[in-house]
Amino acid sequence: MVTVDPLDGGRWTSLQLANREWLWAGPGLVNGPRTGLTAFVDAGGLDECFPTVRGEPDHGGLWNLAWESTVAYAGTVLTRTITSGSDSMTADYRLRAPVGFRFIWAAHALLDCAVGATVSAPTDTECRLYLDDGPWVAATWPVPGGIDLGTYGPSDGTAVGGVLVDCPTVSVRDRGAELTWTLSCPGQPVSTALWRNLAGFPDDAPYRSLGVEPMLGRVFGLAEAGPDDTAVVPASGELAWRLTASARPV
Repeated sequence: MVTVDPLDGGRWTSLQLANREWLWAGPGLVNGPRTGLTAFVDAGGLDECFPTVRGEPDHGGLWNLAWESTVAYAGTVLTRTITSGSDSMTADYRLRAPVGFRFIWAAHALLDCAVGATVSAPTDTECRLYLDDGPWVAATWPVPGGIDLGTYGPSDGTAVGGVLVDCPTVSVRDRGAELTWTLSCPGQPVSTALWRNLAGFPDDAPYRSLGVEPMLGRVFGLAEAGPDDTAVVPASGELAWRLTASARPV
């Protein structure tokens, strides 16, 4: 079952599948909806990032709007329909926008996982590794740049991001259960973003968080995107995609 907060950017506050909660409740940095704020504040759960993840606006332009199933932003209209079951759910999206509109979208899901949780993706998947605030570095899963990004280890003061390029399915194992995300959007670049924060962010009050984030695109920031790194609205003026999550005991 999925629970959303329509006053706080349509944020998913709960994802209960296979008899457990999967979404992290957040570091308690803000009380109540973030409507009207100009600087992103992490509230945990799942934020819909659109039309970018990093850059301007940071984490996109939807997190500080009041919306539930439909939201208008910058000349576009995004509609989301969620269908929930006990062990799986689907979220169907439809975007109406000008023909040729380029964007990045991500389901910015922060997961409630313990030390030792693991992230699984196909071996040798291209990983665009983000260290600090610099440009991405080309690397390969499962140990991009010599970093074991697939293990949610103990706190070591690091925070690393990455994009698993053209990787539509990723699984997370934690405390005897497995969650699998799958994203489908034929003809568009489908990847999975990762954010592993082991008390390395932010500098003034670091906390832990694990993001496993299905995305349309191949980079975090729209401004850095190459010609094939974003989704593009086709001649119909509409683009649809589907996000599926399923869970099982392991």
